[in-house]
Amino acid sequence: MYCCIHNAKHLEAAVDLFFEDEKIITMTPCGHQPIPDNCLLFDATGLVLMPSFIDAHVHLREPGFEYKETIESGLTAALYGGFGQVMCMANTNPVNDTAAVTSFMLQQATTSHPYGPTLHPIAAATKGLAGTELAPLGELKNAGCVAVSNDGRPLASTEIMRRVMEYAADFGLTVIDHCEDPTLAPQWIMNEGEVSSRLGLKGQPVVGEALQAARDIMLAEYLHLPVHIAHVSSALTVDVIAFAKSRGIAVTAETCPHYLLLDDTALEGYNASCKVSPPLRAAKDRAALLKAIQDGTIDILTTDHAPHALHEKLTSMDQALVGFSGLDLAVTLTWNLVRENLLAEDALHRLWCRTPGQIFHLPTNGFAPNDPADFFLFDPHVTWVPEADNLYSRGKNTPFLGQELTGRVKHHWLKGRQLF
Repeated sequence: MYCCIHNAKHLEAAVDLFFEDEKIITMTPCGHQPIPDNCLLFDATGLVLMPSFIDAHVHLREPGFEYKETIESGLTAALYGGFGQVMCMANTNPVNDTAAVTSFMLQQATTSHPYGPTLHPIAAATKGLAGTELAPLGELKNAGCVAVSNDGRPLASTEIMRRVMEYAADFGLTVIDHCEDPTLAPQWIMNEGEVSSRLGLKGQPVVGEALQAARDIMLAEYLHLPVHIAHVSSALTVDVIAFAKSRGIAVTAETCPHYLLLDDTALEGYNASCKVSPPLRAAKDRAALLKAIQDGTIDILTTDHAPHALHEKLTSMDQALVGFSGLDLAVTLTWNLVRENLLAEDALHRLWCRTPGQIFHLPTNGFAPNDPADFFLFDPHVTWVPEADNLYSRGKNTPFLGQELTGRVKHHWLKGRQLF
């Protein structure tokens, strides 16, 4: 069917977007091209047009932890959150270290969401995520995995990390590493610093993240192979990555909206809802991360969507599980940076769409002819309050619950179909 999104706002300009079936035909200045009589017209006045985003770091919990999230509910949250593609980590039960688990995930996705969002499983780096024996990456690639990670269980062994990088490269897969020295401050609760000292809580120092990132980067240079650093949280790690890029090392990196918007003072009053891994850092780290996404030192944004059941967060600081539910709110939260002139609108497209697609070899919509007709319309003016009953993820564990926010995804098209 021939369709037109009329008078949408795209990068500060009013545009008409023409598409047919699953492909973009053209995007022109509003009114520049006549709209044929047989065209299905959608009036997008007052709405912002953006390409469907990619979230390269989510935890969908299924199989094994369906009480937290299912693939169906997680993809629904992605759809309503503006994401057309999501990459899911392997820390399920059983772990995604066999083709059978990968195939199960993909079947659940296509059954529940035949028109998208598209699920891209991430292969476990080691069997059972135990960090000792390599997972069968060729089998996992053939089954549909698009990257490799031991996320949630940092790889302590440098020898194993090297072998994972070499093995993954044989199949064109990028390794995504959770950078944390597991022997430094085990059983930490929050960032180590002035706030943790005042609260009397065990902290994790920023050097634990930076040490592992530096190790990975040196391996990448030595092996002439790429590596991707997950959920960067500290200024020190940003400095390590910037140094690596100045040397031409093939390193890419991500951070998450919560590290740009919150710091460790959010845990004042022993607020377990703000416990996340890596932990929220100090205000200077938050400022450094914002600068790093502005200047490109950090390449992409991800949610690190980590849904939990209510009882797993409403407990003591030491018992509360780490992680935030992120798919429902990420676009709204990062649009706030655009409203405050801290980030350009086009930077959102780069951070959430173009660059993740480049790193992980996924299709993206740049609104050029024959690009996939995957896009959403965003209302930048609507105000709303996230509550348990208006979030689509089963996980309601977000520190932004109950806060008034501005902007929300209004409509979403995938494969040329309007899905809401």
